[in-house]
Amino acid sequence: MRASLIQIAVNEDETVEARRRRVASLVRERADAADLVVLPELWTTGAFAFERFAAEAEPLEGPTYEAMAKAASDAGVWLHAGSVPERDADGTLYNTSLVFSPSGDLAAAYRKIHRFGFDKGEAVLMGAGRELVTVRLPETTLGVATCYDLRFPELFRGLVDAGAETLVVPAGWPERRRSHWTLLARARAVENQAFVLACGTAGTHASVPQAGHSVVVDPWGEVLAEAGAGEEILTVDLDPAKVARTREQFPALKDRVLGLDTPGH
Repeated sequence: MRASLIQIAVNEDETVEARRRRVASLVRERADAADLVVLPELWTTGAFAFERFAAEAEPLEGPTYEAMAKAASDAGVWLHAGSVPERDADGTLYNTSLVFSPSGDLAAAYRKIHRFGFDKGEAVLMGAGRELVTVRLPETTLGVATCYDLRFPELFRGLVDAGAETLVVPAGWPERRRSHWTLLARARAVENQAFVLACGTAGTHASVPQAGHSVVVDPWGEVLAEAGAGEEILTVDLDPAKVARTREQFPALKDRVLGLDTPGH
């Protein structure tokens, strides 16, 4: 299976519609070059552009949904379209990830469970998701998480219990904590004996320099590929069977003793 992580910058002099067109074009270019394409978190607005969340929030099946569904269908790829600020029918905002099949159908939507910001930003502006989400691809089962979720290992244990073999984490991670980004991506891979595809943003938005450095980690914790700080497309060949081999050769998951209730699988 070949995966492409599209690390883009959220340029503040670019309109949201122009960014949608640019990203859709990048996805279409992955036709015949990837089976799975992954975009970053909140790439339509910028993960730290808190003041724009309400104004640019969309219904689930809004303009970004439509553009990314068509791009997935045109390219014939599985597309994790990063996340968008979703406005629910009751007015609540969510940080919602969208996953599309190669036919352009919605395969899954995941509302981010752990909201970043402590007592400001996303943590007070958006509602929290409650359900873990997995997506079955022909080659592997994806476990879906978003950015700040990466700091909460119990979420990933729940995804593994639900069958996840490849953990996909779009993010808008800041440069000042970049060392945590790589460390946590590797930790989640090692402890869950799963691939981790962590796709971040480049550049600076809302005056916050972004970490970039999207990374692909294998089930042994080895970094297969890592991007730099700028815009880049990271393409990696993965052997999905390596997850089962790793779990068989070093069956640590079978020795788990302590359990934890998680939101519905």
